Amino acid sequence: MVNNRSSTGHPTFTLEPASPGSGSKDGSRSSGESGTGHPTPANSLPPTPGERSDAEGFQFTPKRAMASFENLVAMANHQERLKEARKMVWRDKGQPVVEVDTLEACLAHAMSGGFRSATLAFNIRACVNVVLALIRIHRVPRDYRLAMIRHAIFGTDTWRFAAMLGTFTSLYKFLINALPILVPAINPHYKKGDSAIADDDDEVDLEAGRVPAATTLEIPLEKRKGRLSLTKRAQMIMIRKQTRRWHAALAGAIAGGLAIMWETRSRRGVIAQQMFVRGLQGSYNAFTKKRGLRVPNGDVLVFSLACGQIVYAFLLRQDTLPRSYISWISQASKVPAECVRMNHDLVRGGVFDIQDLDQITKRADITKSNVADLLSLRSRFLSPIKAAASSGGSEPYFPRYAPCSAVHPALSSCSSVPLDRFFAVSKWMLPIYGALHFIPAVLFKRKAFMQDPANILFKATIGSLRSSAFLGLFVAGYQAIYCYKHKLHRFLSLLRTGAIPASLLTAPFAKIPQWVTDILISRFSFWVPGFVAGLALFVEEKRRRGELAMYVLPKGLESAWVMARGKGWVFRTGKWGETLLTAIGMAMVMSTYQNDPQHLSGLVRRILYQFIGPN
Repeated sequence: MVNNRSSTGHPTFTLEPASPGSGSKDGSRSSGESGTGHPTPANSLPPTPGERSDAEGFQFTPKRAMASFENLVAMANHQERLKEARKMVWRDKGQPVVEVDTLEACLAHAMSGGFRSATLAFNIRACVNVVLALIRIHRVPRDYRLAMIRHAIFGTDTWRFAAMLGTFTSLYKFLINALPILVPAINPHYKKGDSAIADDDDEVDLEAGRVPAATTLEIPLEKRKGRLSLTKRAQMIMIRKQTRRWHAALAGAIAGGLAIMWETRSRRGVIAQQMFVRGLQGSYNAFTKKRGLRVPNGDVLVFSLACGQIVYAFLLRQDTLPRSYISWISQASKVPAECVRMNHDLVRGGVFDIQDLDQITKRADITKSNVADLLSLRSRFLSPIKAAASSGGSEPYFPRYAPCSAVHPALSSCSSVPLDRFFAVSKWMLPIYGALHFIPAVLFKRKAFMQDPANILFKATIGSLRSSAFLGLFVAGYQAIYCYKHKLHRFLSLLRTGAIPASLLTAPFAKIPQWVTDILISRFSFWVPGFVAGLALFVEEKRRRGELAMYVLPKGLESAWVMARGKGWVFRTGKWGETLLTAIGMAMVMSTYQNDPQHLSGLVRRILYQFIGPN
């Protein structure tokens, strides 16, 4: 009997007939036998006889080892099933391009992708609606709470959102894969150098296998790692199907223009604006990168331009802004609504509603000096002749703007306004910005949070304070400019009329023409402080500036467009305006996404990847 080991590692014993020459000449035993003449296995574990035998001998497999091996196989199969189920809900990073060669394959690929997108969109929208419903559920009577939750999940808004994204994904996937088949004469020739960032390798190694570079585009992102919040491996490569730009633009325009029709008219405008500015962002980044152009702090510049228009519209053209946005600005600015109406009427017509002034004087927090100033303004407005007589023959000064006593009725001195507004607004926004910084840090960075919770919480705290300080500085800066430019206008006007005696230092200013002084209270003067206040964005973290600029830019563009349309400078789009704007925006977004995705913001890129994938 000879002791061997099978290929599986289990002990195997084979019976062989003894031969006369099998032993040594000196009668010594072989190393496989004990002193009793019985074979000794190499391992110390006593073997358990199995049920299998073969021509070579008998094989023994330990039961505990076999059970452990079967458990490992079951666990591996279970993990594979979980992984496949997860892929149906969330797309893994680095997914290879799906090759489709016929229209039937394109249609099947588009339908499966559309169904997945619609399901994902339905669940996302339902979860958001449920969270919003739970926030205000305590205000609803008990008998209606169940119906409220049911409507949040299965309401028309959820179905519309799912239909919109499902339709867009299906149409885009079909067109982007079918156009090279339908127009074979101008199929893209895949070669190195077609993209703004060329490949260095012929192949890329993905989790699903090796994909030829002839059908994919590998884009190294070393220079833009800071804009991504993906895993380290996904930061190194991003896979997209390289196509002709007009293919992606045409597919995005058709899919976006038709998909937006599922939404209500009120929502189409918001979605169209966001898609348009995201398309502008990607196209601008691609253009400047290709031409070697660079605008320093371009995100702050865009933010300041948009804020100038928004604040101007808030004070003088509220009809060009959404009501919800006007309400939020009113809360953030801490300015009474009656004061805003007074300023609008005085700047545009030189008159105001006395009831607005009376409402401000009745406020519980107004100071006595501010009450006296507003009552003086009231008497001068109602009795201009009496006011002229009391001024000693000189022309009385009547403001063509809301006085400072109406802007900050609880504070008598303009010098104390900036500091008060800074702390009041920062304290008001701190819980909101705190949630925006802490919740994603804990939920979406759980591994880093568990490894170093103190560092993550410290960064979230600093981020919350910076964001709150940014908005507080914005409001404080605008109101400080508002007060002191009007103080300067009053001083120069009275100095010119002689109501204020000129000194050696102020005598030159008395010769300034009145029309030059009136620039300080012109309509344009209400736009400039908003632009200057927008520079407060430098307080915010660098990576957040672009997202904040993209948030305010649609509001500023909408206000400017409505004003230009009222003057006849631009055409009227009618009821198809939102559809046209969405089509243009999605054409730019998808053209950039399919060829140069690194020029889109990280948020847009990740969302599109989950719904569209590589193709």
